[in-house]
Amino acid sequence: MVTDQDLEEVRKLLDVAEGKIRQVRMKLFSTQISSQAAMLEEDEAGNAIQGVFDGENMVGTDKKMYSVPANYASKSKLIPGDVLKLNIVSDGKFLFKQIGPVSRKNLIGVLEEIDSEHFQVDVGGKKFRVLLASITYFKAKPGDKLSVVVPTEQESAWAAVDNII
Repeated sequence: MVTDQDLEEVRKLLDVAEGKIRQVRMKLFSTQISSQAAMLEEDEAGNAIQGVFDGENMVGTDKKMYSVPANYASKSKLIPGDVLKLNIVSDGKFLFKQIGPVSRKNLIGVLEEIDSEHFQVDVGGKKFRVLLASITYFKAKPGDKLSVVVPTEQESAWAAVDNII
């Protein structure tokens, strides 16, 4: 007979397995974004840097990570794989521009809170991280149904919030 203690042990093992699966997926995803960035051509004039958005940052052709402002990423509904151009102005200001959006599809899921600053959307058991800036902009709460945007052609750990349903 299965006891409550047995069920609790199984739940703990499943939680650990889910965490390890998430880590492996994130490593594979990171490798995929880095290879996409490596295929971009560098700006010969050296005035701009191209890169690929990974969900939070731009991975540049120079292999460096550039922090993309969350408000810009949220407002522009950037998703992993989008190609960005970074212009560094003479006063040091960073200006990002989306120059190559990847193909997209919309999905519907339920918002879950990981902790006070990190959220994810569960779409039929598959979980996508979303930016806090999007959650605060839409004033979304855990349990809300959201429309999110993800890449059509590649696996992604991140999604962009399109709207609350």
